[in-house]
Amino acid sequence: MIRFREIVSGLMGRRPSPLQVGALCLRHRKGAPEVLLISSLDTGRWIIPKGWPMRGRSLAGAALQEAWEEAGVRGRVRHEALGSFSYDKVRSGGLAQRCEVRVFAIETEAVAERFPEMGRRRREWLPPAEAAARVSEPELRNILRAL
Repeated sequence: MIRFREIVSGLMGRRPSPLQVGALCLRHRKGAPEVLLISSLDTGRWIIPKGWPMRGRSLAGAALQEAWEEAGVRGRVRHEALGSFSYDKVRSGGLAQRCEVRVFAIETEAVAERFPEMGRRRREWLPPAEAAARVSEPELRNILRAL
């Protein structure tokens, strides 16, 4: 069974990676930038809000919507991506699928106490270097360190 999963995962890896959008929520405190990390639903690891593109929205607009749904952030989105990172999304049945996440900066204007995924995620504002140390994805670490 494990061999079957390896073969199927390998075949899936030959197709173009599905595209997701990510929201890098930014604010400034005492003149220094901070970024918002949230906990993932499955493992609790630290990530940025992210999800699938949405019909009727630009990629940047979808990232802004993910920031609201997953973290309660309202703000202004920069329409040019900061960069991208890849990660393995584990699908039902345990198969991993490589996804590319295009990251958009969100200038945070408000953070709500009540939002769609409240109670399911933790949120923490951190300096970029500390946020980089907490995330698992090397390419996301590089984006955070470049801030």
